Amino acid sequence: MPMAKTRRGQIAVALAVIGTWLIIPLSGALAADAFKMGVIDPQMVLEKSKAGKKALDGLKEYVSTRQKLLSRDEEELRTTEKTLKESKLSEGEKKEREAQFRTKIQEYQKRAQEFNQDLQGKQKELVDDYMKRIALATQTVAEKGGFSIVVDKGSEQTIKIVIYSKDAIDLTDQVIKEFDRVNNK
Repeated sequence: MPMAKTRRGQIAVALAVIGTWLIIPLSGALAADAFKMGVIDPQMVLEKSKAGKKALDGLKEYVSTRQKLLSRDEEELRTTEKTLKESKLSEGEKKEREAQFRTKIQEYQKRAQEFNQDLQGKQKELVDDYMKRIALATQTVAEKGGFSIVVDKGSEQTIKIVIYSKDAIDLTDQVIKEFDRVNNK
C-alpha cells in the first residue's frame, strides 16, 4: 500500500507540472492579447497640428526679423569696407577707420552669436513645452485605445528609434486630433 500512495503522489506531482506547463503559455498568450503597443512621430504632431504650426510660424517670423537685421548690418559692413579700400585717406585716418571697422565686425559677430544662442534657447523652450503637451495628448489617446505602451518612432530629422511598424499601430493622426482639441488656442 505505501507504494501505491507514493505512485499516486508521483502522478499528482506530474499532473501539476504538466498543468503548469500548459497554463504558463496560456497566461502569456492572454497577456499578449491584452498588451497593445503604438507609435507616434512627435515631430509630425508639432508640424501638422494647428497649435504646432502656429508656434513654428512664430519662430520662423522671429528668425526672419533677426535675419533681416543681421543682413542690414552685413551690408553696412560691406559698404564700409568698400569705402575704406577706395578712399584716399592719410595713413593715420586710414588706421583709425580700419580700427573702427574691426570693432564693427566684432560687434556684428557678437550679435550674430547672441542671435544663434537666443534662437537655440527659443527652439529648446518650444520643443520642451510641446513635448509635454504631446505626451499628454498621447496618454489620452493611449488610455482611450487601451494601449500599454506608445513609442516615439522618430523621423528622418531626429533619431530613428523604430525601424518598422505597421500603420495600424501608428497613433500620430489620433494624437494630432487630440492635441488640436486640447490646444485650440
